[in-house]
Amino acid sequence: MFLRPISNTLSERLEEPRRFIQALIGPRQTGKTTVARQIITGTKIPSHYASADEPVLKDRVWIEQQWEAARFRLKADVTQEKGILVLDEVQKVPGWSETVKRLWDEDTADELSLHVIILGSSQLLMQQGLTESLAGRFEIIPITHWSFAEMRDAFGWDVNRYLFFGGYPGSAGLIEDQERWRRYIIDSLIETTVSRDVLLMRRVDKPALLRRLFDLGCSYSGQILSYQKMLGQLQDVGNTTTLAHYLNLLEGAGLIMGVQKYAGQKVR
Repeated sequence: MFLRPISNTLSERLEEPRRFIQALIGPRQTGKTTVARQIITGTKIPSHYASADEPVLKDRVWIEQQWEAARFRLKADVTQEKGILVLDEVQKVPGWSETVKRLWDEDTADELSLHVIILGSSQLLMQQGLTESLAGRFEIIPITHWSFAEMRDAFGWDVNRYLFFGGYPGSAGLIEDQERWRRYIIDSLIETTVSRDVLLMRRVDKPALLRRLFDLGCSYSGQILSYQKMLGQLQDVGNTTTLAHYLNLLEGAGLIMGVQKYAGQKVR
């Protein structure tokens, strides 16, 4: 079983006295759930895992139920003084941050050592919830795409293979059949991310434009492409503000991002 180096960071923080909620944030299929499951599988600490990543949106009551289940497991095991609760894709629960804050503060007042790990693939929604209600109560652990060293150690890839296929471990077994690999990336990663992490969570008035912007970003990957040039490539755009907003949404979902024009002056 391959363990990412980030697993050591999370394990060390769980061994410390209960201080902060650990927030694992990163794109889909980069190993957030795997890291969390490896941690709770490899420990004797009472643990509870729950995921809100289902077609039907959950509500605050669901969070309370999962929290109570974790509390029960901790209190039922008299040999352990701490427990672990993992909430996956928690950003899909409306008003999740207020509920998490209330339950976390209740445990703090009761001196209940329940360590909480929250996972999310929508960076924008996670950051919004954390900063609005959970100020001073969390630490962020970024879970990024796998590095070359990790793909090399786990799958024996060389540099060229890593540059072509990227850092998605779930697709590593499909690279010998490139057509199958392409369909997996498009259907299982890109389409799922756009449909469930962007369009489902944020208001997008022109979803077709957002998809075309993503296609254009992929076609011009690594090249200089200004918003003005995009206006000429895309029809019915509106203005550059709309493009910039959609690009921020795609960046928050871990799909593509734009690099700002560099200027040496600090004022810029």
